[in-house]
Amino acid sequence: MVFSSLVFLFRFLPVFLIIYYLVPFKFKNPVLFAGSVVFYAWGEPRYLILVLFSILINYSLTRLMCSYEKGSLQRKLMFLLAIFYDVGMLFVFKYLVFIMTSINELTGLESPVPVITLPLGISFYTFQIMSYVIDAYREKFECEKSILNLGTYLLMFPQLIAGPIVIYEKVADALKEREINTEHIENGFKTFTLGLGAKVIFANTLGNIWNAADSAGYSNISTGFAWLGALAYSLQLYFDFSGYSLMAIGLGEMLGFQFPKNFDNPYISRSVTEFWRRWHMTLTGWFREYIYIPLGGNREGAARTYLNMLVIWAITGFWHGAGWNFIVWGLYYFILLSIERLFLKKFLDLSKVLSRIYTLVTVIVGWVIFAAPSLPKAMTYISRMFTWNQGMDFVEYIETYWYFLLGALIFSTPLLTDYYEKHKKSLPVIIFLFAVFWLSVVLLVDSVYNPFLYFRF
Repeated sequence: MVFSSLVFLFRFLPVFLIIYYLVPFKFKNPVLFAGSVVFYAWGEPRYLILVLFSILINYSLTRLMCSYEKGSLQRKLMFLLAIFYDVGMLFVFKYLVFIMTSINELTGLESPVPVITLPLGISFYTFQIMSYVIDAYREKFECEKSILNLGTYLLMFPQLIAGPIVIYEKVADALKEREINTEHIENGFKTFTLGLGAKVIFANTLGNIWNAADSAGYSNISTGFAWLGALAYSLQLYFDFSGYSLMAIGLGEMLGFQFPKNFDNPYISRSVTEFWRRWHMTLTGWFREYIYIPLGGNREGAARTYLNMLVIWAITGFWHGAGWNFIVWGLYYFILLSIERLFLKKFLDLSKVLSRIYTLVTVIVGWVIFAAPSLPKAMTYISRMFTWNQGMDFVEYIETYWYFLLGALIFSTPLLTDYYEKHKKSLPVIIFLFAVFWLSVVLLVDSVYNPFLYFRF
């Protein structure tokens, strides 16, 4: 089940909210847990057991861990067992097939490769439960005594499938006591509507341009179509994922939780460094808190800093997908960020225009590496972008989708979001949101293309 579906909007969500709001507070977590089980099982019933086992095993091991003194061997053993289980599950279900296939290709062996389907949300909920285990080990809070509360935290349907990544410490108090009033419900529904519109009106529509470029064959498209397709995918991915995050944040507020902001207009950035402070902020924060800083961050000298950056970006690429193009994508950003850190950033700061052009071009090229089904195909596509190939194959797509492209470009800046924050209680904004919601519903009725791109990561 996805948020941008008629089943979710007009069946699951209304029934769930009615029950959730009517029951006394002591039953709200059980209702949220049960509703989340239904939500996940609706689309991925066979892998529900993985999430439930993650809750049970991490709860049990952290409870044992917290029963031992700080620094004791037993405490470290329970901690390592929990991390080993979490990383092991992620490795088996996300990376085992890729690694075995790569070994066969490199060695010429024909070892049997298992058929494993990627479970929905496994990267996100694994990182969330690992953050809980690590913070409990660090004694940032007392271990959760209620398995229901921990299960509700991990399985909470608004952010279960694709984030934002919510750290346990940020919602621990709300799991035990939270306020839900009409203002929270109203603001949450408004935020949800903005996310729904971003996903359905912009992401789904602009996806048609990228799909057309992909279907035509990377070696057959003109330079103009190559840039148009890459731009369309860049906007599609942004509105797809930021839209999902807004819907998750809105739903969280409707349920009494405050989820962290995940995007901050990344396409207005003046450097790649700034871009990654604005894009998927909860993932960037997770890597910084739980890997980069423990490795030493930038405190151990220049050589160690760049080595730590290399590790982080190799992991970032591999986290997004089991494929060589994702690994290269991560290393691509390591190189860009290293160059900016060495000398380029000070020159970028001299021009607001050139720095933004540079950032957009490098990010769009990066998304081609990210989106292509393989590294050779990504290189073919990029070659079409940077070698002149005549053709008017892109004109019909500009004529058909120009207003969506223009709208997406405007909405990817702070211009309208700033206005919304100042006037979200005004009648024109309420009318606008009403129109966005029902236009999204109309488009969903007629549409057969409604994927969430980040589900595959």
